[in-house]
Amino acid sequence: MQRIRLRYTKRGRLRFTSHRDFQRAFERALRRAEVPMAYSAGFTPHPKVSYANAAPTGTGSEAEYLEIALTEARDPERLRLLLDASLPTGLDVVDAVEARTSGLADRLTASVWELRLDGVEPAEAERAVAAFDAAPVVEVQRRTKNGVRTFDTRSAVAHLESVTTHGSPADRPSDRPCAILRLVVRHVTPAVRPDDVLSGLRAVADLAPPVPAAVTRLAQGLFDEETGAVTDPLAPDREAEAPEPHPAAASAAATASA
Repeated sequence: MQRIRLRYTKRGRLRFTSHRDFQRAFERALRRAEVPMAYSAGFTPHPKVSYANAAPTGTGSEAEYLEIALTEARDPERLRLLLDASLPTGLDVVDAVEARTSGLADRLTASVWELRLDGVEPAEAERAVAAFDAAPVVEVQRRTKNGVRTFDTRSAVAHLESVTTHGSPADRPSDRPCAILRLVVRHVTPAVRPDDVLSGLRAVADLAPPVPAAVTRLAQGLFDEETGAVTDPLAPDREAEAPEPHPAAASAAATASA
């Protein structure tokens, strides 16, 4: 059995697809591309696909990850091209590697987010960022299935800044003032989402964008405490050497070719 790890995106209007919608679209793409999928056992077999830390509905992403199990070996890049052609534009498969290490989910410990705040002056955003950074604790409330929960957002935010870059992948051009925030959020429990950070900015600096923020995940991976960087979670698989064939298997292959 071969395992392939894929990175895919949610761009443009496809950011509003739910995770379940994506699952259905991806399974259809697997059938169109005639991927030799491994299936689970039992009365209702389903393709062996493992999704890792999917972005919330309504947020764009440049860094979503999943892993598939195959019954026959395939070239990862060729498989990527076939799947990308079988998915709608906006759900794009942009990277593929053979899984040669374990623990992909364990390497997703932080995300880099971009928040486009249309109608907010950059100076106002910078003031709010400074107030958030200076606060030791920023508590917000979120309604859950078990009721309203209060938790701290400040401890999960490793970095927050207001940037002046243009050409954001958030895909929301506007003639009005626009502030762009870039933040690195650790994956903690309970999970702190970008909208929770916006609630925290409202609490400490009364920052209230006139329209909903356009949120895009730019990257996710292992958080480096020393540099503050979020590293590529597929890098260990690229760097790992392909395992040497077992002597008995190599001998059998040579005999078969002869």
